Amino acid sequence: MIDYGQSELDIGNQRPSLIWKAALAGFAAALVVIAYRILLGKLETLSFQLYGHAKNNPLLLPVVFIVLGIMGYGVGMLVAKNRSISGSGIPQVKGTILGYFNYNWFNTLWSKFVGGALAIFVGLSVGREGPSIQLGACVAEGLGNRLCDTRTERNYLIAGGASAGLAAAFNAPLAGVVFAVEELFTYISPLIMLVTMVSAIVAGSIARLIFGAHPVLAFPIQDALPLSSYWMICLLGIILGGAGSLYNLVLLKTQKLYKKVSNTRFRVMIPFFLAGFLSLVFPAVLGGGHAAMEYLNLSSGLGFLTVLFLVKFIFSMISFGSGAPGGIFFPLLILGAIIGALFGTFSILYLGLNPAYMNNFIILAMTGFFSAIVRAPLTGIVLLLEMTGSFTSMLPLALVAIIASTTADLLKSPPVYEALLENQQKEAGSAGLPDEGRATTVEMVVHHGSLASDKRIRDLDFPDNCLLIGIHRDGKDIIPRGNTLIRANDHVTVLTHLHEEASCREALAKLFSTNE
Repeated sequence: MIDYGQSELDIGNQRPSLIWKAALAGFAAALVVIAYRILLGKLETLSFQLYGHAKNNPLLLPVVFIVLGIMGYGVGMLVAKNRSISGSGIPQVKGTILGYFNYNWFNTLWSKFVGGALAIFVGLSVGREGPSIQLGACVAEGLGNRLCDTRTERNYLIAGGASAGLAAAFNAPLAGVVFAVEELFTYISPLIMLVTMVSAIVAGSIARLIFGAHPVLAFPIQDALPLSSYWMICLLGIILGGAGSLYNLVLLKTQKLYKKVSNTRFRVMIPFFLAGFLSLVFPAVLGGGHAAMEYLNLSSGLGFLTVLFLVKFIFSMISFGSGAPGGIFFPLLILGAIIGALFGTFSILYLGLNPAYMNNFIILAMTGFFSAIVRAPLTGIVLLLEMTGSFTSMLPLALVAIIASTTADLLKSPPVYEALLENQQKEAGSAGLPDEGRATTVEMVVHHGSLASDKRIRDLDFPDNCLLIGIHRDGKDIIPRGNTLIRANDHVTVLTHLHEEASCREALAKLFSTNE
């Protein structure tokens, strides 16, 4: 039975127990995600073979589109019955940790596995990475329900499963850890770091045993960019910030447009039929983007790369906007890579750039585009370093990530996963909230410059549904009283009703965080 009221401070005393639970979650998540990764690889290869066979035998085309319609309707049924599998799954994982949703982990697990596999099989422009994160989180949640004594501990395990999912999907354990901290929690806690590191390392090790230690992306970097070319990086960062803002805007507008199709089953059929059409006229845009990677070179030319970007962009919007199970992680990285190829080609032809630096700009653009869209620059930097195996580009990657992210901020573009989470909250309403009648604890870190920093508790306007019950400072526990001074870096523990956790977190974030 899970104790909903125990805090992080109590869990810290059970650190050895938490380590083996995190290792088990990482192991179990890795098995599921690796099976998913292997299956998708085989299905994607089979998909191109079947589409090629049908293209050479026009009499088979009616059969292909009938099958696509049936599969699209079937996946639509899965989405209609299990709203939690719609899209990438990352907003659902974050929402579960924050107390917004209370989905059935097993139904989500098998539905996402099947629905995501079918979406990749037909060639939708979606990725495996978001679903892998959700699959890992679901496995960890199932284990947490049985093994964890507290809800807080279970949430840490869910984050560990999510980091393990990313680690197994990309062979990137460090990125899995950074992603959990930067995207799922947005603050650093020793226990969060411990759980996510253990889970990600276990999952990443298993993935490397099976797939090898070679980088996921084959973009070798010969030489680091000279300082004389850094002005190009700054220009590229600005372009990527604008492009990322446009991506978020169009994606959210596409989702709104799809809502005019009231039947979810029919929504998902639209990209399924479009995938069949594109298999005949432009198969390079099918799938997450592995096929498109073959054209990211100087010989493709500016014209073809522009068309490739536009078609891939539109198909990605239609695929993800429909609510089909699948992520945006890899497709957006590929779109960024195409922008990098365009920028590199233009710079080589007209700005005198050495052709040896083409791949540098492709990788830089992937990082910058990711940072502008997701607004998680550190994750983008670490992810591309691990995916490419090149650690000579750290400074340029950091520069382009910061500029792209800042440009998107200036353009008032919301981080994509936050916007998607907000939309899903509106759709779920009160149906996804936990049951009433139970208490739970919420932990927050006091940020420098926040409203609560250097203020006494009696001077703070605490929400009615939140009760401050503990402060952890410099390794010591403090009993909060009216005259107790709140300081930056304090770990505060608040008691609230389980069904009010989400609203409590939002209110506390305004007091303790500078991100609001």
